[in-house]
Amino acid sequence: MDANRPVRYCRCGTRLARDNRVGQCAPCQTKAREFVTRPPELPGDFWDTDQFRDAFAAQHIGRVSRAYRKHPQHIAVYGKDGVPQSVVAGWLGLTQAQISRIESGAAVRHLDSLTHWARTLQIPEHLLWFRLPAESPSNDDARTADATRAAVPQQATPSPFLLQAPSFGLPLGDSNGYVSAMQSFRAADRQVGGCHLYATVLQYLQAEVAPCMFGVDHSSDGRLAFTAAAALTEMAGWMAHDAGRDQAAEQHFARSLDLGKLGNDRQLGMHILASMSHLAHYQGKPAAAIQYARRGSEALTHGPRLPELEARLLAMQARGYAALRRPAKCTQLLIEAERVLEAEPAEKRSPWISHFDEGSLANEAARCLRQLGDLGQAERQAERVIELRPGDRTRSRAFGQLILATVLIAQGRPDEACAVAQEVLDATQQLGSYLVVQQLLDLKRSLEPHRGTRVVAEFLSCLDEALRHRVWLYQWLAQDGRSDGTALGERR
Repeated sequence: MDANRPVRYCRCGTRLARDNRVGQCAPCQTKAREFVTRPPELPGDFWDTDQFRDAFAAQHIGRVSRAYRKHPQHIAVYGKDGVPQSVVAGWLGLTQAQISRIESGAAVRHLDSLTHWARTLQIPEHLLWFRLPAESPSNDDARTADATRAAVPQQATPSPFLLQAPSFGLPLGDSNGYVSAMQSFRAADRQVGGCHLYATVLQYLQAEVAPCMFGVDHSSDGRLAFTAAAALTEMAGWMAHDAGRDQAAEQHFARSLDLGKLGNDRQLGMHILASMSHLAHYQGKPAAAIQYARRGSEALTHGPRLPELEARLLAMQARGYAALRRPAKCTQLLIEAERVLEAEPAEKRSPWISHFDEGSLANEAARCLRQLGDLGQAERQAERVIELRPGDRTRSRAFGQLILATVLIAQGRPDEACAVAQEVLDATQQLGSYLVVQQLLDLKRSLEPHRGTRVVAEFLSCLDEALRHRVWLYQWLAQDGRSDGTALGERR
């Protein structure tokens, strides 16, 4: 039967092996992987087009970007739209929306920004309308490395998750393979946290998913690659958030939303909007968080009903109204989310989105009620989270316990809060979660006024020791220009 199969060729003309599921030869796969992270090397005559001449004459880097993306050479390889804006955004450390605004808006005048674009896209200097600053040797990299080493205890053993890519042995371009990888990452993340896994997910995206995204048509297989990339990029956003890197998380979420539009999963886009809403809450932007969640809820009305996704979006809106001190609206949305969650789904839940169950809703309700000052109900909801989260759900169980501890302190029960928090310390010794460490620091500040009691004093001593052992997490802070322990508590 194999002898009757038609011979297949890569776009470059190389005959493909019969077991090649990607549709690209090995050299082209390598180029595709590199293409996601940095621009390709280009011949000198690449810049010799009328579109480039007009863009340079207009002194508009956005028009240069558009001419670059839609260059005939790129259209021949990547299709009629050329290089996607989301890919250029990745090269420059921006979002797709920012690229779109720069391409269609007023000309950028800031020299640092223009220099960054010119060097990233490797624009020949003689074509530019501005002078590139001289590149002089510096010790910045050495200082950064020294700061990172100083932030990490010398006796600490590097996590194996950061040293190697996952060896799942998964076939490229295969739906079951992508979903299996997603489930494996998700299961590990629940136990060890995003700090340990973030780099590994990025490596998997580059090595396993990226080669399938480019050089293929928008058939079902092509859309599958973009769907997998969107889902895994959204997961990378959560892991970046859990590692305290919210700017990176915001960029991941924005890019995953763009990638999802090229995929074939209706639910995934609304799931990503819920994630963007969560991050906006954490950044202290309740109005933006409500808007993201509303967008998701409105999109849900145009297809079959999925109660758990609908409930999650309602809960995100409720958190926004709690932050805005609108208890009636918040309570109404939480009650509606509880009712919706009991409904039967009209379609199967997508494998690309995470569960939102009773425990998830209880966690969101506890956050809202604590913020609104309804400590009795907040305590009951936090206890519900702990009841529904088994020991292997280390991080989410810890979040419920820490909410309960803060409620107990507010109720004048600091000794009980210390007992709950001690359970968190014992269970999260191997958990790489900046968010948990941050909440422990918040808890420490709340307990300080009660240090006069023996139980609290003894626990604070244990907490200080535990936080010193987890200082390796500060390496993320060093990269963002914050290397002192107090910085952990500044973001809320």
